[in-house]
Amino acid sequence: MTTELLPPLIDIARRAGDAIMDIYEQDFDVFEKADQSPLTSADLASHRVIIDGLKAITPDWPILSEESADIDFEQRRQWSRYWLVDPLDGTKEFIKRNGEFTVNIALIDHHRPLLGVVYVPVKNTLYCGHHDSGAFRQHADHPQQAIRVRPLPGGPVTVVGSRSHASPRVQAYLDALGPHELTSMGSSLKFCLIAEGSADLYPRLGPTSEWDTAAAQAVVEAAGGRVTETDGRPLQYNRKASLLNPEFLVFADLARDWTEPVPQGPTHVETLQSG
Repeated sequence: MTTELLPPLIDIARRAGDAIMDIYEQDFDVFEKADQSPLTSADLASHRVIIDGLKAITPDWPILSEESADIDFEQRRQWSRYWLVDPLDGTKEFIKRNGEFTVNIALIDHHRPLLGVVYVPVKNTLYCGHHDSGAFRQHADHPQQAIRVRPLPGGPVTVVGSRSHASPRVQAYLDALGPHELTSMGSSLKFCLIAEGSADLYPRLGPTSEWDTAAAQAVVEAAGGRVTETDGRPLQYNRKASLLNPEFLVFADLARDWTEPVPQGPTHVETLQSG
């Protein structure tokens, strides 16, 4: 039973967060990766904690992390179950020191996220979702609280968007959506606001990678929401050589068709940015 993995997985995420905070509270250097995205020593410290922890609890399961993503698709395509990790989601927010960054660990089973943990180190708040046992939020050492997406409110739709990557196409989508209130947020926290019932919709019409979304998708779906491509198909993983996601929608209320206002544009992007 994969539910038995939850306690050690939560411990791994918290220890990775501690490693990040040790560096966050000091001066740190920022490097540039080959794709021009930023990298800090906190990304690498969290990566090491998570890899060591996952190997200890599931030594035979493959691990794909943002910081060790150079695994050929011919090898990856053989995986039916594997860990998908973003050791520090929101590196740009980490560099800005605004606290909007997370540790993301997901268990992918036959292309879908079965289990996910999203930890917010600055707030010492953890979100977790499992396909069979629902979703919860836990602050520090307080008791876990079950979370659930909310039905669509009678007033304006609460939309969350990327703090670092706004786009004209998102604005066009929002204009067609109707009355709404927009909140900007970094990293996978946008998913978590929907999972806990604080927001209704997150349209992502721009580039992300699979490790950016998997853990938070597990949380949203365990809380009763959905994460789909812009044509309504479920967002899936490890289906192709590229690790870039198609554009997608995250939403709480399943009764509304959120795909209808999506403006025409590419379904897959060729540049890599995350946030």
